[in-house]
Amino acid sequence: MKAAVMYQPGDIRVEDVPKPAVKAGHALVRVAACGVCGSDIPRMLSKGAHVMPLICGHEFAGFIEEIGSGVEGYAIGELVTVPPMIPDVSSDQYARGFPSRSERYDYFGSRRDGAYAEYVNVPLSNLIKVPQGMDPIAASLVDPAAIALHAIWKADFKAGQSGAVVGCGPIGLFAIQWLKIMGAKDIVAIDIAEEKLAMARQAGATHTLLSGAADAELPRCQLVIEAAGHPSSINQAVQLTKAGGHVVFIGIPTSDVALSTATFSHFLRQEISLHGAWNSFSAPFPGDEWTASIDKLASGELQWQFMITHDLPLDELPAMFKRYADRSEVAAKVIFRP
Repeated sequence: MKAAVMYQPGDIRVEDVPKPAVKAGHALVRVAACGVCGSDIPRMLSKGAHVMPLICGHEFAGFIEEIGSGVEGYAIGELVTVPPMIPDVSSDQYARGFPSRSERYDYFGSRRDGAYAEYVNVPLSNLIKVPQGMDPIAASLVDPAAIALHAIWKADFKAGQSGAVVGCGPIGLFAIQWLKIMGAKDIVAIDIAEEKLAMARQAGATHTLLSGAADAELPRCQLVIEAAGHPSSINQAVQLTKAGGHVVFIGIPTSDVALSTATFSHFLRQEISLHGAWNSFSAPFPGDEWTASIDKLASGELQWQFMITHDLPLDELPAMFKRYADRSEVAAKVIFRP
């Protein structure tokens, strides 16, 4: 089968590799669509993965090609979406209903071969059926939509309150839509690219601002989702939060983060709550975040077409990642179709 194999960061080759044989307790899934996650970019260009060589890619959906022994309730040809984490079911955190907090787990595309390939072996626990007729690209976007919802659920957000999103990549764009669905009064969006802010307005943002611009005129918000992971955006997210509000961090920093004295004073004196949100899962695995995201993506209430800037064959993956490295173009959601 064809796959994009990362040998070292920056050394990515599309080549023929053996097609996996279906395992007991698994189904062999023919990948229909796999999206680039923001975490793929440093993993594949600079940081590397837990094991290499490796086939990356973890936001995917596909059609069941073969069914292994012990798998019931699924049929050849059914479209499934796949939660990328394979949790440690023996951990105390899993038993408490927090699968994402387990210290030991497996993960498509970073700890085991993922979906920048034609086929993937998927265990029964990670085969999630989607409604008949759902677009495979929409099905591949369940994970980022669920990550956004998981973050919002960390705070007690209510209709009529104001929310903000700092970092308008796909997860941020889904967060804006969730805030709109939940009845937010004002929705603030901040990003470094005007192209992303245009998408944020399409998603439902009522106020937009380029990063670094003065934000004194923006409404202060009860909930701020920080989805960029840059030190400046992290400070801005805290200072954008109103007294007694919440900041939820989902952006992954690639360098040390320092809070300015002004930021720290604001969070301290205004009694702001800071939360971390990791992955998209709850109990029973993969969680209500996944159920809700599948429902809203299938119904069209969560829009996704406007954020797809690249829909590419797998052969173009190395060149696309070179453009990521060069920062030669703005990309929102990039989809590969093996």
